[in-house]
Order: sequence, then structure tokens, then C-alpha cells
Amino acid sequence: MATVRITVRKNGPYRIEAPEGTLELVDADGNIYDLAGKTTLSLCRCGGSETKPYCDGAHGRIGFQAAEAAVKRE
Repeated sequence: MATVRITVRKNGPYRIEAPEGTLELVDADGNIYDLAGKTTLSLCRCGGSETKPYCDGAHGRIGFQAAEAAVKRE
């Protein structure tokens, strides 16, 4: 099975890494993005990107502050 890794970047995007051909990104209308040849992508979570859903570095320009942290289950 292919390994997909999603990394929450501190005050930044979701970074997704996966073997080529294993990623599929679909918009709210069911349209599939062309990810041919891609093994990594960064998705915006600050809301400021002009290339949504992809990150364009806006988080750094707007001073985005996130409150994420992995929470351990008891």
C-alpha cells in the first residue's frame, strides 16, 4: 500500500507527500485537479492564498497564526 504523509506546517499549509499517481484532489463540484507527475503539494489553510486550494506563501505575509497540535488520546 502506498504511504501518504500529511504534515501540518507550523503557521503554514498542509503539506502532502505521496507516491506519484496516488493523489487525487477534488473540488466542491466534483472536478478533479490535474496532479499528473506530482508527488507533493501544499494546501492553503490561512485563507489568504490567491492560488487556492494551493498555498502561495500568503500565510507569511498576513501573519497567520494557527493553534494546531497533535492531541494524544487517553
